Amino acid sequence: MPRIDKWERKTAWIVSSIIGVAILITACVTLWNMPLFDEYLLLAVLITVFPSAVLDYVDYRWKRSVDEHLPDLFRSLVQAQQTGMPLPQALEEASKRRYGPLTGELKKMVTQMSWGMSFEKALQSFGERVGTALVGRAVPLVIEASRSGGRVEKVFAPTGKFIQSTLTMDKERRTRTRPYVAIVYIAFFVFLFTIILLFKTLFVQAAELPTLGSVVLTSEEARRLFFHMSVIQAFFGGLVAGKMGEGTMSAGLKHSVILLASGYVALKFLI
Repeated sequence: MPRIDKWERKTAWIVSSIIGVAILITACVTLWNMPLFDEYLLLAVLITVFPSAVLDYVDYRWKRSVDEHLPDLFRSLVQAQQTGMPLPQALEEASKRRYGPLTGELKKMVTQMSWGMSFEKALQSFGERVGTALVGRAVPLVIEASRSGGRVEKVFAPTGKFIQSTLTMDKERRTRTRPYVAIVYIAFFVFLFTIILLFKTLFVQAAELPTLGSVVLTSEEARRLFFHMSVIQAFFGGLVAGKMGEGTMSAGLKHSVILLASGYVALKFLI
């Protein structure tokens, strides 16, 4: 997957927000107090959230792929250092191997050094471009090892093991939290089933009775109320799923989009 820069995400967020606001204003002017207004409101939310959710997911997969290849890179550097190869040359040789998206970043660093940039500045630029937490921790160690000289493989070997241990713990955390993400989905679909059952067995029949028709909500009022409740449940439930599963609220936008679309389809065709 390609890397997504911050300016690309900001641009997508601004453009999608402008389109969403335009749809919302149009709906307020032409469809206020009409049943179709709710659908346009949901469309505005989806258009605003969907691009950011997709770009955030693509960027997350790219960064995770970079982190997963870091232990292999450090092992290659250790092997090259053990043969007596200088560190810049070892990085140049490593850039010829396949490390997923990390290979392209290594080639950029090697190209910068061939243009006259110092090794430290090229490595710092590499860390700023990638921007992952593990790279941010590893780059200062590599710089200090290069400055100190000597057997720098003594630094690379434990650093590679530390990164591998961190990746293993992160994988275990995702595995343990996956059932909680599934609970969010299950709870939402149970909620949909409940409100659909209530609507068909209670509100529709009660509204037809002359003694209860003026007391309970009409079928249209109940439909709109349940629709609003499902939208709120889907949006915030998705954010909670992202926070539990991947540790960030922005990662929950994709879950929110899935739940919002599922809720709309279910209520549209079953109520």
